[in-house]
Amino acid sequence: MRVYVPLTLPGLAEAHKTGELGAEPIVAYAVTPALREWYLSDDIEELEYAALSRAALASLRLLAADPGAPRRRVVVAVDVADRAAAVDPDRGLDPVALGEVRVTGAVRLAKAAAVHVDAGDAEADVTAAAQALAAADGGDDDAQFVVDGAEDHELLWFAPQEIPNLVGSGG
Repeated sequence: MRVYVPLTLPGLAEAHKTGELGAEPIVAYAVTPALREWYLSDDIEELEYAALSRAALASLRLLAADPGAPRRRVVVAVDVADRAAAVDPDRGLDPVALGEVRVTGAVRLAKAAAVHVDAGDAEADVTAAAQALAAADGGDDDAQFVVDGAEDHELLWFAPQEIPNLVGSGG
């Protein structure tokens, strides 16, 4: 199963250093039955893009919680065994948790299929979105418009061997 793990650039640097994507269970996003039902599509590429987008929003939440992190969303796509990823039954129907899975077991960064990161020109919109997130969650339509502005930026695709350059440790 392909899962999309939300991170920040410091989180990616830590994963690069340790070789693992974090302490388990890892929160990730995947094509779940609820996501399929919500998105109303059978096109796996569209569904995977929807899961990637959900992970990008989760990365934005991580940025909102870490004001010192560079304002670029990061999502690592990695394949895990189907049995390693499970929907939390307590959150399965929560619209905020759509596509969310918990991954158990070590997830090695070496297993990454790709890394998706905002381009530098997205930083202003991502910064504004991170600042507006709490208000948007509270129902502020203007703040939601700002958050949606970050989604207008497509995440760039990077091969796993490009991670050292992304985290600034050379290549």
